[in-house]
Amino acid sequence: MRILVINGPNMNMLGIRQPEIYGHETYEDLCTMLRQEAERLGVEIRFFQSNHEGALVDAIQQAYFDHVDGIIINPAAYTHTSVALLDAVKAVGIPTVEVHVSDPDSREEFRHVSYIRAACTATIRGHGLQGYLEALALLHTKLG
Repeated sequence: MRILVINGPNMNMLGIRQPEIYGHETYEDLCTMLRQEAERLGVEIRFFQSNHEGALVDAIQQAYFDHVDGIIINPAAYTHTSVALLDAVKAVGIPTVEVHVSDPDSREEFRHVSYIRAACTATIRGHGLQGYLEALALLHTKLG
């Protein structure tokens, strides 16, 4: 089983950016945690992070050609603005779980809208970095 974890803008700043919202763990901490769990589950896992919308679209499309079985995506700010990411996930047809470290529904009103959610099999929000582990477990169960 091959899983791709995609993170959008500013996720590389975990541990630095607004730790009161996103916590003190770093992006590398996130990747390490997921690598360890993926190894335990016997899952191949890869990571991609970009601050650029087109690069995220390219990564989703490439996942199709790389025969990725599932995607975990935190589009970050693009959650609320990107029809392009929605269309890319729809186009590839790969089971995708949307993850958010915080709960966007409890924040500013503009964050209540998720364009990508319509193409995702599930959304996990407000569980911190643990939400990524939940997404991995969900995909492992669904695809296994």
